[in-house]
Amino acid sequence: MDANMENHDAGALLEQAAQLDAGDPLARYRSLFIGTDTDLSYLDGNSLGRPLKRTQQDISTFIGEGWGGRLIRGWDEEWLDLPQTIGDQLGRAVLGAAPGQTVIADSTTVVLYKLIRAALATVADPVRTEIVLDTDNFPTDRYLVEGIAREEGLTLRWIEADPASGVTVEQVRHATGPATAVVLLSHVAYRSGFLADLPGITEVAHSAGALVVWDLCHSAGSVELELDGANVDFAAGCTYKYLNGGPGSPAFAYVNRRHLPGLKQPIWGWMGRKDAFEMAAGYEPAPGIRSFLSGTPAIFGMLAMRGTLDLIEEAGMAAIREKSLKLTAYAVQLFEAWLEPAGVELASPREPELRGSHITLDHPAFRNVTAALWEQDVIPDFRAPHGIRVGLSPLSTSFAELFRGMAAIRDQLRR
Repeated sequence: MDANMENHDAGALLEQAAQLDAGDPLARYRSLFIGTDTDLSYLDGNSLGRPLKRTQQDISTFIGEGWGGRLIRGWDEEWLDLPQTIGDQLGRAVLGAAPGQTVIADSTTVVLYKLIRAALATVADPVRTEIVLDTDNFPTDRYLVEGIAREEGLTLRWIEADPASGVTVEQVRHATGPATAVVLLSHVAYRSGFLADLPGITEVAHSAGALVVWDLCHSAGSVELELDGANVDFAAGCTYKYLNGGPGSPAFAYVNRRHLPGLKQPIWGWMGRKDAFEMAAGYEPAPGIRSFLSGTPAIFGMLAMRGTLDLIEEAGMAAIREKSLKLTAYAVQLFEAWLEPAGVELASPREPELRGSHITLDHPAFRNVTAALWEQDVIPDFRAPHGIRVGLSPLSTSFAELFRGMAAIRDQLRR
């Protein structure tokens, strides 16, 4: 392609970005996030979301008035209830979950461990000795299940997942049977962005007599969810991606109400006891979802996500998902115009409805390209062996920002 033609195409693509931003009903939310008034192109919202401007004031007020003003009284007045209060808002705004089934606690790794062990205890069938998982799930999910299988003498049944797509209903149907106890899968694949059929897979697992634990880290806040409607058993997710809770903000756990009576989670701590301050001998679990707690709630880590949950409730997950689809579609369009001719491969589904809110691009030079891009204030992330993930957060990412970032990837690759 000659330079004049390429410049014409770039101009048309830039004009398209301007039109998409002008017609974006969520565009006004972008200015509420720190750093969006700069030229930095942030394409890593699926790893760590931008902070809201209000978070600075929320945390400052908490230090001065909550922590500094109320001191220890804050526990009785509000803080002890925050895991369930924020959990219910998360369930309402994001998860499609009725109250009393979601709680904020721990890290994703710890929550997943507790949920998998709780699922196994719920099944409690000596014939069911297999856990089904896939080869391309996020490492912590795989490591946890390997450790639990070793602890409990269980067998792992691996689904060979295509790294450019993900696990299908038919694969789960083939892998499950009378010996299956638990199926552990991610709703959105962390590499490819493939969006699994959550309702369909859940139904297939149930038809085999198994329970399902879903990892929602890459879907909560970017993809519409109806956990109650899909009859999901258990789910976990982080809050620092599309929920903007900040580095290390605590995870969430969802336990379907039908599993709450007699729920058995393995990490008994004082905060999950029926009366935490009784300090008595012996562990008696609190009723309901509170029994899932173990240690003292991470209050600081919960503060930031409240602002995003408020925005999500205002905007609605349907509108957020619609913009996510448009963002990834535009990213693929830029890829096809600029990067595919240069030998870059799309390691994500081409059909928008089969993607979460990120795409992955593969090229042998991308490890060095990513490092150079970061120096230019263009921030995607790199996933070995040679993938750049372009993560798009619908509330804070603009189409013009995406255009600048993809153009920088093109230019750096040429160098």
